[in-house]
Amino acid sequence: MRPHRNHAPGWVVWILLAGAAGAAHAQALTVCMAENNAPLSYRQQGQTVGLDVRVAQAIADDLKRPLKVIEFESKYEADSSLTHEVNALLSSGVCDLASGFPLLVNELGAPSRPTARVPDYPGAPRPPQRPWVPLNTLAASPAYHAVALGLVVRDAQRSEATLAQPGDARIGVTAGTMAGTAVTLYRNGKLRPQLVTIAQNQDALEELEAGRIDATLVSLDRYDAWRLRHPTSALRRAAYLHPLRINIGFVALASSIALLDASQRVVARALADGQLQRWTTDAGVSWVPPTDPQVGLAIGLPDLMQE
Repeated sequence: MRPHRNHAPGWVVWILLAGAAGAAHAQALTVCMAENNAPLSYRQQGQTVGLDVRVAQAIADDLKRPLKVIEFESKYEADSSLTHEVNALLSSGVCDLASGFPLLVNELGAPSRPTARVPDYPGAPRPPQRPWVPLNTLAASPAYHAVALGLVVRDAQRSEATLAQPGDARIGVTAGTMAGTAVTLYRNGKLRPQLVTIAQNQDALEELEAGRIDATLVSLDRYDAWRLRHPTSALRRAAYLHPLRINIGFVALASSIALLDASQRVVARALADGQLQRWTTDAGVSWVPPTDPQVGLAIGLPDLMQE
């Protein structure tokens, strides 16, 4: 007599196979990231890398979905802005989340205009054929990064320099930038005799590397990007950090509750256990903890003049 074999009913097998197939083909979490935005998101050996990718991967893992990065290029045309372009990418369904977004009151919430066109991204229609996308309300994750302005020098002997005590340093300033304005207005123009004006088509860090200036105030993200491109450069951070901070987070449509909840879980957990600081350091990014309030007010002259 042959031993009895238990066979699962056909419908059970079908459900198990369907479930396995569904897990194998889970819909990707699509995250739009600015291209050439080192150290947050940039191309390296054919892959998009940077801090934004590391945090986005953790959010995708939390949701048990594969990650798909979509790089976009913003040209800041007269009829658009970064906020409107990101909103159009999200509102048109090109991506679920967007990274590297400034958490400022005037950049979040209901849109300031009804429609916008998407920026350049792989697969986007040619500009004349791009439709006007109805915009929706934006909401943000908690901040995972903060942008700060730091003093950068070339000579190691100036590593302790501050704006209050710059020594005899020639300080490069680029007109029309936040950093340039902050230095020019510092203590009612105290530093003006030491300032060297840099044209907007020049790179202050290149001028510093060439020895034409001794110090310059720049976004630490710009300095980090310089270090990635020039690993043997002699440029280094000095002691001074400007008190202004701009928090950076992910942004999604306000209706995307599950995505925003996952972003909140991942960022809060990574901040609490120190992972976020490690991810930041591993990505070659200067660690500047996000500050409260999470969403700041629009930046004005008083913010640049604070000390």
